[in-house]
Amino acid sequence: MTPRLDPKKVAPGAYNAMLTLEKYVRECGIDPALADLLRMRASQINGCAYCLDMHSKDARKEGVSEQKLYVLDGWRHSPAYSARERAALAWTEALTLIAETGAPDDVYDELRRHFSEAEIVNLSLLIVTINAWNRLVVGSRIEHPVAQRAAA
Repeated sequence: MTPRLDPKKVAPGAYNAMLTLEKYVRECGIDPALADLLRMRASQINGCAYCLDMHSKDARKEGVSEQKLYVLDGWRHSPAYSARERAALAWTEALTLIAETGAPDDVYDELRRHFSEAEIVNLSLLIVTINAWNRLVVGSRIEHPVAQRAAA
């Protein structure tokens, strides 16, 4: 795959705005292990190899088990995830696929059982942010790190 452009070079102001949002999301109090699971799930849906590579490594550093990483795509069928994680994963899928799902009430109601309103806003911003990164990376054809190492 040939890279199309480098967003950081082409539009540094926009790229820096994304970094500012990312900084907020990382500092807002969301458990880092949960955050990386959500980033990975959105990245799976969006087919972003670059982000999957990055966030799988981050998740391991945060203590997420290999089992949870391996079966993430089938989280609904695995007892490895807590009720809180399930609610957040369902919300991640609902927002990532919002044109299809419309962010259904039952998914939101379950989320409310496990998270405060402020946490829901912060989780939603995390999901918005990883979806933006996915779209920027996939749309720009930014190379997956393995391809970068192979070319070196």
